[in-house]
Amino acid sequence: MENKMHENTEALLANAQKHAAEWFSSLDSRPVRASLTADELRQRLGGPLPVEGTDPEVVTTLLAAAGKQGTTASAGPRYFGFVVGGSLPAALAADWLVSTWDQNAGIFVLSPLVSVIEQISGSWLRELAGLPQTMSFGFATGCTMANFTSLAAARHRVLAKVGWDVEANGLYGAPPLQVLVTEEAHYSISIALRLLGLGASRAQKIPTDDQGRMRANELAAAMRGHQGPCIVCAQAGNVNTGAFDPLIEIAALAKERGAWLHVDGAFGLWAAASDRHSSQVRGIELADSVATDAHKWLNVPYDCSVVFCADEPAHRSAMSLAAAYIVATGSERDPHEFVPEESRRARAVPVYAALRAMGRRGIAEIVERNCRQARRFADALREAGYRILNDVVLNQVLVSFGTPDQTRRTIEFIQEDGTCWCSGTTWKNQTAMRISVSNWSTTDDDVERSIAAILRAARQATL
Repeated sequence: MENKMHENTEALLANAQKHAAEWFSSLDSRPVRASLTADELRQRLGGPLPVEGTDPEVVTTLLAAAGKQGTTASAGPRYFGFVVGGSLPAALAADWLVSTWDQNAGIFVLSPLVSVIEQISGSWLRELAGLPQTMSFGFATGCTMANFTSLAAARHRVLAKVGWDVEANGLYGAPPLQVLVTEEAHYSISIALRLLGLGASRAQKIPTDDQGRMRANELAAAMRGHQGPCIVCAQAGNVNTGAFDPLIEIAALAKERGAWLHVDGAFGLWAAASDRHSSQVRGIELADSVATDAHKWLNVPYDCSVVFCADEPAHRSAMSLAAAYIVATGSERDPHEFVPEESRRARAVPVYAALRAMGRRGIAEIVERNCRQARRFADALREAGYRILNDVVLNQVLVSFGTPDQTRRTIEFIQEDGTCWCSGTTWKNQTAMRISVSNWSTTDDDVERSIAAILRAARQATL
């Protein structure tokens, strides 16, 4: 049995490659929405656990057939529903190698190659983002865990400054800790605060302006009269409007207060790659920690985010672990000391492939093209008489099609039509449709096709 499975591996991988190529070739013509219901998928794939095994090639074919209709074409060029990218070809191919190598990326001695690639990729990302080269970094699953890691380092440092070892003693009896977050903070910040025992509801929310930018004067007022440990959470790229908090002003206030400044730059950080848009993120280099996703605008496969930290000792103290069977590797970098997981995929490898294949200019071209395409969406919809609710400063567009009901119906018709896929949101108590342009493969023709489909849906919603 074992020898037969080994002998069939090459044929099985060739079969998987054939199905994958067919799926990718369909992205330009297939409906963006899934065309199978959950019940239909359960009927095709479910049932009792098989008593006897099934030929792996049959299993692969079964999955591939379900994938043709049961997946959303979020990897394709006309998916604008959430801030997600596709997978660059180089990144996808590298991810296949990651699965083939089957390496544990946690410790250098388990995989010297993966450890070195992570070190190279992290240093390239720091450079691309305009961050200090002294910042430590780690590769986590998504921005929730990147935010968690950042805030764990923040918790360590601000409490250590007042003589409290939170890793040893926990929070019971610890000095009170002031946490200040923008009222537009992504819910992943709240999740991180909950997991760290800091309490999502205890964080003080700082008011924002009409574009969702934190008001620095309100932050200053919230800090006034407080002493002791303090963490400030700002944002680079509002998930609805794309707007950036005034990071230079916030950093100055945090420094004066002795606070740790964390910036959630899930997708907006990569504006730094573009000369045209890098001014938006000015001041990010002053942050104590930054969290970002790679599976958004960097367009690598899922399960990849990055945390950067200006205080490496705090970063490592919050994350590192010790066990008798983990042997020190001297000067070599052990990736597990910078993120919560030890056993994990070599998620830096697709990042390396994307950066090596695209270069700085290639990444900048994706950012600038997507931002230009977002402006085209806004201009076309505004010219058609619909209301754009945000200043289109990046790749996000918010649009209202009249009444809340008309907007909701328009979104439903768009999603059912399948030409493109956009999602609904609520912005400043207004029902809106959000268009997020983040995919490397989106062409201007894709944008025009999508505009036409949106206008058809909007007209249909008024009938």
